[in-house]
Amino acid sequence: MQDTETKARQELAERVAREAGALALSYFTDRDQLVIETKADPQDVFSIADRNVETLVRDAVSHAFPDDGFLGEEYGLTEGTSGFTWVVDPIDGTSAFIFGIPAWCVSLSLLHGDEAVAGVIYAPPTDELFSCMKGHGATLDGRPLKLTADTTLRNGLTGLGANFRVPRETVVQFLDGLMQLGGMFIRNGSGALMLAHVAAGRLAAYYEPHMNAWDCVAGMLMVREAGGWIGPMPVGDLLMEGGPVLAAGPGARDEFEVLASRALASAG
Repeated sequence: MQDTETKARQELAERVAREAGALALSYFTDRDQLVIETKADPQDVFSIADRNVETLVRDAVSHAFPDDGFLGEEYGLTEGTSGFTWVVDPIDGTSAFIFGIPAWCVSLSLLHGDEAVAGVIYAPPTDELFSCMKGHGATLDGRPLKLTADTTLRNGLTGLGANFRVPRETVVQFLDGLMQLGGMFIRNGSGALMLAHVAAGRLAAYYEPHMNAWDCVAGMLMVREAGGWIGPMPVGDLLMEGGPVLAAGPGARDEFEVLASRALASAG
């Protein structure tokens, strides 16, 4: 029964992600009209686009599944009674979005209790839809994703995230170790999208010392369902607080796990 209920919600998430993405894209093409605001830090930005896209998703979910809970980046947590909770980032990569860089996405994920059971990431600039359901694999535009061990830290690109919440040492030490291996990194500003790229085999791994749940739950499940490795999922006690996010393909896992562990320990 739970699989059936989860599948119905995954299908809704795919439809709503496209609708939300279309709304976000309309703001993106007319972003000179947006009023940009900041939160706790000058790098932590948002606009009416973030709010209205989240409202679109909330309204669709509450109409279809009124008993579900909902946690969104802009409007916080609404408790539900069904056991399911939606975790949503309406525009992940807002800084890239407002500067006209096409590296942003809509990220929707679904929890049942404390367990991630489905995720959808839609990238409007490339019109790519990543989707996954626990135990049923991951897809890109309907095509199955299956990671191999061919890509390593040495011959591939590693995604990197950084923000004001963590000591710079946790990033600097990881970068130093990666480059000593002969690896190279990329940062596009959207952690959710880079996690989707790990699941698609485009990135060897992804490292960020701190992410919020709405940024990463969908992407981490995506990587695991594609056959990759992830660190602990940021649910349960970490749902509102966030935590480190680690993800890697089979060929990168061993060296990546060592580098990431050392870097995170450096902050202690």
